[in-house]
Amino acid sequence: MEDYEKLGVFYLGRPYQITSGKPGDGLFLYDSKDLVTHAVCVGMTGSGKTGLCISLIEEAAMDGVPTIAIDPKGDLTNLMLTFPGLSKADFRPWVNEEDARKKGMTPEEYAGQQSQMWTNGLASWGQSGDRIKRLRQTADFVIYTPGSQAGIPVSILKSFAAPPQSTIDDAEAFRERVGITTSSLLGIIGIEADPIRSREHILISNLLSRSWQQGQDVTIASLIQQIQSPPMKTIGVIDLESFYPAKERFELALALNNLLAAPGFENWLEGVPLDIGSIMYTPEGKPRVAIFSIAHLNDAERMFFVSLLLNQVLGWMRGQSGTSSLRSIIYMDEIFGFFPPVANPPSKTPLLTLLKQARAFGVGVVLATQNPVDLDYKGLANTGTWFIGRLQTERDKMRVLEGLEGAATTAGVTWDRSKMEQILAGLSNRVFLMNNVHDDKPTIFETRWAMSYLRGPLTRNQIKLIMDPIKALKPVEKPDNSPIHDFAAKASPTSTNVAQSARCQPPVLPPKVQQYFVPVRQVQSGSSQLKYIPEILGAADVRFADLKTGVNFIRNVFISTPVSDSADAVDWNQSRETRLAVGNLKSVPESNATFAELPPIAARADSFGFWKREFAAWLYQNQKVELMKSSVFNEFSKLDESERDFRVRLQQLARERRDAASDELRKKYAPKFTTLQERLRLAQATVQREKDQQRQQQMQTVLSFGSTLLGGFLGSKKLGSMSRAKSTFTGVSRSMKEGKDVDRANDTVESVQQRINQLQAEFNSDMAGLAAKFDPLTESLVHVPISPKKTDINVQLVTLGWFPYWIANDGNKTPAW
Repeated sequence: MEDYEKLGVFYLGRPYQITSGKPGDGLFLYDSKDLVTHAVCVGMTGSGKTGLCISLIEEAAMDGVPTIAIDPKGDLTNLMLTFPGLSKADFRPWVNEEDARKKGMTPEEYAGQQSQMWTNGLASWGQSGDRIKRLRQTADFVIYTPGSQAGIPVSILKSFAAPPQSTIDDAEAFRERVGITTSSLLGIIGIEADPIRSREHILISNLLSRSWQQGQDVTIASLIQQIQSPPMKTIGVIDLESFYPAKERFELALALNNLLAAPGFENWLEGVPLDIGSIMYTPEGKPRVAIFSIAHLNDAERMFFVSLLLNQVLGWMRGQSGTSSLRSIIYMDEIFGFFPPVANPPSKTPLLTLLKQARAFGVGVVLATQNPVDLDYKGLANTGTWFIGRLQTERDKMRVLEGLEGAATTAGVTWDRSKMEQILAGLSNRVFLMNNVHDDKPTIFETRWAMSYLRGPLTRNQIKLIMDPIKALKPVEKPDNSPIHDFAAKASPTSTNVAQSARCQPPVLPPKVQQYFVPVRQVQSGSSQLKYIPEILGAADVRFADLKTGVNFIRNVFISTPVSDSADAVDWNQSRETRLAVGNLKSVPESNATFAELPPIAARADSFGFWKREFAAWLYQNQKVELMKSSVFNEFSKLDESERDFRVRLQQLARERRDAASDELRKKYAPKFTTLQERLRLAQATVQREKDQQRQQQMQTVLSFGSTLLGGFLGSKKLGSMSRAKSTFTGVSRSMKEGKDVDRANDTVESVQQRINQLQAEFNSDMAGLAAKFDPLTESLVHVPISPKKTDINVQLVTLGWFPYWIANDGNKTPAW
């Protein structure tokens, strides 16, 4: 069988002759770069659509391309059922016992039959357990179950976090993000809101927009509070009470509160964050097939989650660099209801945006359905590849033809409707028509045997069974709401002693000593007392500039450090980062607060001048930026980019360079092969010519020899006889010479052929070496430190700051900021 393990191609099946009903010659290999222009797969139940799409995901995983797969029905969970041993024991826990009963078999017998069938099926397509083993080694497979603990739960909190500044600055993208989030949230509480006419939609959109533009994250709880007491007095030009009275706003707040208090809703708030970059790759940079199983959710919950997920995908995608190579796949099975031709559910807008924009970022969107009439084919006009299987009704065929014609018109390619109708009418199970705008004509192919065991949808208990061992190795992440540092836990003994005595007013300080108060943000717990404890604040701008790495940015440093009454009153090595900004500081404290004792040294103006100089020196010695460098790609990591993210980015770069290197390698060897082929042709022509000359000389020698014998026999004159003998001897010599010429020509042919074989071996070796050469996961990265110049350090202030704490009755203190 032809080798299908090639760079950048997916092994999906083999050509199929629809007229004879038999497979054609060779293999059907799909270029992964074609998927950047998206794909849609259509076929009725039993057409083999699920097997084809699972095979596509398997091939992408084998090529190191991550996939986010949305699974409304449960079929995609079969991607977890890959058994390298292909043993009966592997299949036994997962066989459908009802199917076994219908066939009159015990579950054990049926598992044995399925094991043998899968072993034979894979072998008939040139596959084995070894390939399944490589699949499991190449990619990580995980089932996520939002709203459930069966698989890995997903926290939706990140979906309400403020989007990145790049999204906020893009007016259209930001408006889209706000609208989709609002529609999804209202949808889950049963409100189908029109973005233009619905007061609920307009109010929540304004609240989200205002908070996000200020960089503030939103939770459902905080949104409930804002609905009751909005931070604005007008909506548009109408005052808030006239637009949406408080009594009616309370009903909306109550509906959201009921959602928050509903049994089981806590499952939506705990689990891994909905962070697309972290979901697509493991912490080690290994690509992941992330299966989002949503079969257990009701329709409103499915729409809510899918919309939020697609929103996060859009936000992640816009932060990536452009590429023409396939970076990742967003696959959605059974798209029915999420992309309708008439209605406009929350999921439709992000799907349309992905279809229009994702190709520029190397993100391929694949949509599958068995109900063609429920797809918006106008929205799919930009889809480059159509996989069409057996269809159930004439209406389905007409809608598919309509979509194909639209795609052909968009791509500017010729379209033969009648021929396409004939092909669609002749499709059988597991036989698909591929219409690819990158190819000259449509292709009919038979799908290969899937490596995953296609047993049908897994139940929630089965998902739990398969995911529990994985969850044990990957603890569920909880939302991290902790502050950057814990002042109470890390405070020095000296500062703790200073805090023991208290006063009700801040100390009176000289005019040149400024003092600021950190605002209180944490709500009082029980009967705790608010108390301010002094620290020294330091704020500075530190520029890092390096031409070689391209680094040129300013880091805003804002830290605090305890102050004591000792000789070394301020030690910047004990400082801690704070999320505060100078503009957040207040000039007056909260009422009813007490104050810890201020060390006398902190009340002297000259102390702050000294501490400012020490602060600048400390920044020069300690503020550094460390980048990672890939020597193979001569590429540096970005600022604050983890090794895992850097390696993920290098993998995309490796694919791009691998594709380019493959083309360059072919260009490099092509002239050499052409030259050697020409030399071989000339050498073979020389052999033929020398052989012809040898035969002519041998014939001449034979004639001369015969003439000599005849002359002697007839008694010719002695002189004439000697002349003929001499001529005969000369002919024999020439014949021997021609024979040697033939041998030399043959040697030349053999030498050229050996050089061609050697060149072919060199080419194969170089091609095989490309994969090893472009493997960023095994490369040892070089760490490159970058330090600022003294002249690039600008200290803005060193001043006294008061930090608020809640002091409990037992003396324990909790940060109040």
